[in-house]
Amino acid sequence: MYLPGHFEQPQPEALHALMRSHPLATVVTLSAGGIDANHVPLLWSAEPDPFGTLRGHVARANPMWNDRAPDVEALAIFQGADGYISPSLYPTKREHGKVVPTWNYAVVHAYGTLRVIEDAAWLRDLLEALVSRHEASSSAPWSMADAPQEYIERMIGSIVGFEIVISRLIGKWKVSQNQPAQNRAGVVDALLRRGDAEAIRMAALVEEASK
Repeated sequence: MYLPGHFEQPQPEALHALMRSHPLATVVTLSAGGIDANHVPLLWSAEPDPFGTLRGHVARANPMWNDRAPDVEALAIFQGADGYISPSLYPTKREHGKVVPTWNYAVVHAYGTLRVIEDAAWLRDLLEALVSRHEASSSAPWSMADAPQEYIERMIGSIVGFEIVISRLIGKWKVSQNQPAQNRAGVVDALLRRGDAEAIRMAALVEEASK
């Protein structure tokens, strides 16, 4: 990933927060046929230091788990807030017109060796953790106990788990840091006035990077 220094996000807590809040990752592996990409919700845990571990599962029919180069790291890409930034948001447009459009975004790239896990108990623990995490905000949360046990066991048999102990963790926050203060303020003001959730998230990132 191209990463100019002013766009680098060095704070581990910010990287971890993005992975937790945007858990659907693009998991990139190298297969016999070339680069493969799968979209998988991942669960991040803090151990081991310094970067932690990612855990997920795929369908047993998905070749990702058994058609991969074992000596090549996997890459999990987490996409955070993003959005188009018009030059019209910059006060300097009215001064000299020397502005162009761009796209702001926040991403995390997590690298590590992918290990396949077929143990049914491990898979059940993973599924319970994922369900607990993503049902937490529901007014009527579903649990695995709501389904017949034999059905759950059959479903567990149809998936394969994996984990990636993270060896490298890179964050890129491209959030208007290369613009002068008045342009950053113009971006924040316009995004807040737009008012949708994605705009508000991006406004917060631009404002935080301006401090």
